[in-house]
Amino acid sequence: MGRDKKNEKRVEHWTKLVRNMMEEPAWRALSSTAQALYPWLRLEWHGAGNNNNGRICLSVRQAADRLGVSYNTAAKGFRELQAKGFIAVTRPPKLGTSGVASSPLFELTEISLPTAHGEAGRRLYKQWSEGADFPVVKAPVHNPTGKGGKTKPCLKNCDETVVDFATRMTEATQ
Repeated sequence: MGRDKKNEKRVEHWTKLVRNMMEEPAWRALSSTAQALYPWLRLEWHGAGNNNNGRICLSVRQAADRLGVSYNTAAKGFRELQAKGFIAVTRPPKLGTSGVASSPLFELTEISLPTAHGEAGRRLYKQWSEGADFPVVKAPVHNPTGKGGKTKPCLKNCDETVVDFATRMTEATQ
């Protein structure tokens, strides 16, 4: 027995990319990774009826998994999309006191924000030109010396001068 196609419910999740946007110089200046990342961000938008633009959440790890690339490559894609004006960070990433991280929230500049009273978004990518990138919000570095990097511990005096801990210990033993 065949299935009744009339009663079959198909729920597909899709998004559209507008050709005018893809013909902009800013789009052509993006790497293929950033171009592949944009539709994934677009899929996180809930549509005009339930506009969540400005609160779109996609972590670097999720993006890396969906694109099949490393975390660093996915992070570079996010930075490129910001620099060319396709996305803007509305809330930067943060690490809470309990150790739980939260992803940044994004605005797709192609789409209007829920609080805006117009149809079109800011479309910052139209204002982009070679050598005039938009500011990029990066995640704060919690380990500035890198993985496994060791530095000598330092203490700051009340007058903001730095005291090298190793030097101080050497002077104390003499």
